[in-house]
Amino acid sequence: MKTGIIFDLDGTLLDTLQDLYENVNVALEAFGYPLRTKEEVKNFVGNGIELLMRRALPKEIEEPRFQEVFRYFQKVYTKNLNRNTLPYPGIMEMLEELKKRNVLLGVVSNKFQVGVEKLVEEFFPEYIRVAVGNAPGLKKKPAPDSVFAVLERLGLNWEEDLIYYAGDSEVDILTARAAGLPVISVTWGFKTRDFLESFHPDFLVDSPGEITQIIEKVIK
Repeated sequence: MKTGIIFDLDGTLLDTLQDLYENVNVALEAFGYPLRTKEEVKNFVGNGIELLMRRALPKEIEEPRFQEVFRYFQKVYTKNLNRNTLPYPGIMEMLEELKKRNVLLGVVSNKFQVGVEKLVEEFFPEYIRVAVGNAPGLKKKPAPDSVFAVLERLGLNWEEDLIYYAGDSEVDILTARAAGLPVISVTWGFKTRDFLESFHPDFLVDSPGEITQIIEKVIK
């Protein structure tokens, strides 16, 4: 039996908030729309950058105008998506420990595929073997399609292997449920502990080291 963990990216492995916040406001300012606070942007994330921008822009915006602003945001964010982004404290140590224990690691994100690949290649090339973002032909989370795609590419069997899903939002909990996987919710990301508790995750952890401890207990 093999062991694997599928991770969300933004808010779970990487603190991407500052870059999202800055680039959302670059786009809003360029088109003359009111700027958003960092807390507002934090509450907007979780369902991909298109919905992020729909939430950041005025509700009455017409679709052609939205697409114009969104294309501009995509351009500036793709160029600047790793200017301030870094792994959360303890993430690299956790990944190293999991690697030592031969745990297979993948990423599933609602971020656009190019951005996912760029960030994973920069920060986690030694650890993350497969990373799937918002790509053609796959439904976004909370649909389980991308999770199943990662499991297949990692060579993990849903019925025979021990697989966990780890993320920081309700979207991740719903994704894990849809995929039939136990979910580890992390409290250092974009949602509060109380909010996550209301969705009843299988595990709720306050530090990356606790994920290592969960795995240690089941693979000894």
